[in-house]
Amino acid sequence: MLHLQNPNFMKTKSIAGLILLTGLYACTSNTPKGKNTADQSTETVSLTDTLKYKFDSVKVVSTSKLLGEGANQEPTTAKVIFPVFNTESVNQYVTNEVLSLSGKKLQFKTYNELTAGFIKEFDVFNTKDNNPNGNSWFEYIDLKVAANYPNYLSLKFTYSEYKGGAHPNTLFSYLNYNPQSGKVITLDSLVKTDSKTQLVAVAEKIFRKNEKLSTTASLSDGYFFDGGKFALAQTFTLTPDGLMFLYNPYEIKPYAAGVTELIIPYSQIKEFLKPASVLNNFIH
Repeated sequence: MLHLQNPNFMKTKSIAGLILLTGLYACTSNTPKGKNTADQSTETVSLTDTLKYKFDSVKVVSTSKLLGEGANQEPTTAKVIFPVFNTESVNQYVTNEVLSLSGKKLQFKTYNELTAGFIKEFDVFNTKDNNPNGNSWFEYIDLKVAANYPNYLSLKFTYSEYKGGAHPNTLFSYLNYNPQSGKVITLDSLVKTDSKTQLVAVAEKIFRKNEKLSTTASLSDGYFFDGGKFALAQTFTLTPDGLMFLYNPYEIKPYAAGVTELIIPYSQIKEFLKPASVLNNFIH
């Protein structure tokens, strides 16, 4: 189970193109104590796309009766929106990553199992003693295609879960993958080993400028950096504007501050980068 309201969670693990609408795709699946529906989806191919894909979804709604004040609330719902690629190995990679980021990889193997499991958990919990006010839950997972090149696929993963409390638990991440090699693209695969310190130094200068901080201002006041020392975010992606890092809520700031994006232009870090072919999509 995720506990994203704890800022330490973010330190252990940590999401466009022109869309052409060309068709409709839908599927359904049966799950216990709920109903499973699939939204209409469209085949999507952008000008830079090399992998064809269709968006599909799995949605499960609890039929467990809400009690007390919650009788008029929306029912507990679990939903996953995801692209279905024309390459099964890519689909399997994406599914495994979604289950892992959701903290459910050891419990479930498919989106149907994931959503049905969430509903089952609520149905067991939803008793007069456990849920006297009749509060509903929700689990929402959304995957968007951020980049799609022959050797580089980037997906933005959004996870939102609510089981009571002041606000939902929220996690964002980017999946960076090379469909040709079948390998995950890590920061270490892009940055020279002896240049990581320089990369962090450049990133900190940009971060301080964005945050309107002086070069000597403390990063302990109002930020969650360990020991007040700047660090790169756990999740990143490649964009036409540069190497982009995304800090999740609670990773370096309070939840109310939302996400913080940090873009490092390639022109400022070219000498620190390895001659990786995936970078050729963005550096010319």
